[in-house]
Amino acid sequence: MNIRVENQPNCLANLSAEVPADTVNKERDQIVKAFARQSRIPGFRPGKAPKAVITKHHGPAIIQELESRLFQNAFQEAVKQNEDLNILNVKAPQDVTHHADGSFTFNVELVLAPTFDLPEYKGLDVEIPKIEVTDENVNEQLEQLRQRFADYEDIEDRTAEKGDLAIIDYTSTSDGKTLEEIGGEQAKPLSSNEGYWIRIEDEAFFPGFTDELIGTKPGDEKEITVTLPEDFPIEALREKEAVFQVKVKELKSEALPELDDELAGKIAPDKTLEDVKGLIRDDLEERANKQKQEITVNAVIDKLASLTNFELPEELLKSETQGQADAMVEEGMQAGMSDGDIETRQQELFAAAEGRAVNSLKSNFLLQEIAKTEKMTVESSEVLQRVTIMAKQDKQPVKKYMKELQKNGQLSNIRQNMLLSKAVDFLVSNANVDEVEPPTEES
Repeated sequence: MNIRVENQPNCLANLSAEVPADTVNKERDQIVKAFARQSRIPGFRPGKAPKAVITKHHGPAIIQELESRLFQNAFQEAVKQNEDLNILNVKAPQDVTHHADGSFTFNVELVLAPTFDLPEYKGLDVEIPKIEVTDENVNEQLEQLRQRFADYEDIEDRTAEKGDLAIIDYTSTSDGKTLEEIGGEQAKPLSSNEGYWIRIEDEAFFPGFTDELIGTKPGDEKEITVTLPEDFPIEALREKEAVFQVKVKELKSEALPELDDELAGKIAPDKTLEDVKGLIRDDLEERANKQKQEITVNAVIDKLASLTNFELPEELLKSETQGQADAMVEEGMQAGMSDGDIETRQQELFAAAEGRAVNSLKSNFLLQEIAKTEKMTVESSEVLQRVTIMAKQDKQPVKKYMKELQKNGQLSNIRQNMLLSKAVDFLVSNANVDEVEPPTEES
């Protein structure tokens, strides 16, 4: 078999193969014999039909199987002859020809993994912001818990003041249209609401809105006009003047319980106030440690990716970019963006998605190479342990869950992800991480 592999730009290569007639005939004979053993042809006992009859009866299927085997043999031979050939994908063969002399030729384009020299990946220097749990953080959480146990009393002997809670009904328009008509489904809660609780304070709802409620009493109706901010999540409503028709239904004052052991017992039975503060601090520190780990991982991977540059397979990059764009659209819609917002920002979105895709693919290839260099492996017992955890999370029997993963070809992805996680852990454990003071608002 004559194999030629010619490298091309963008992580591509062209493989041309010429298979001699004797090799083609040997493969064809094996395939015909296999078909003969399985065929049931009238007038012949199983396995006794002549070769010519089998070939005539199953001609197209035999040719299809023959070409498939010859393609596979050629790929295996190419890898054997070119040890550094790392094939990610094989496109459809072209110029497939069965010659009169019995030989067989074809060309096929291969998508290859990028080639690069690993940068020095041990001892990476990275900086992350220092994250500390302070007494102020603990007190903020305690105050939130305190508010859960607040009592609310009707206000009947005076008008609304700062700090009170108002229960209101409202509808809103802009330029004669409801906000929902302008901003779509995401703006529906702003178009109308009934029984809406709002605290009369500067930061509530929209700037200046609750100031207009000061001095009102239950039963009062008022028109309040606000200008929506320029960074409003729903783009179609940005800087629009919105007119709210408001009816005050009730006014309430908030009576917060004392910060004492009695309140602590309601928050956590049989605990004192100091016990509850300790529980809050432990929870905040656990969250801070998780956040610190995530920041560290991202910083180390970003640092690694910044140390080298190499070509990425164009088709892989397109696919990853589309996946990232789809994810960003989903994030945007959950944040309140309309279809119109997304269409308007399509170019910006795809540019950001491509940046994400480049970083993701670069990191993936680098981590794979590090795992290979450091001879990292994932044992079958480790995969089984991971699958067992996944099955329990999905409330599925482990054996059934495992069979489903095998059927869908997902086990290899799980093993690969575990291998990459090991490479990340290795990088982080060998990195020089410096915690620095986060920038102040002024800086």
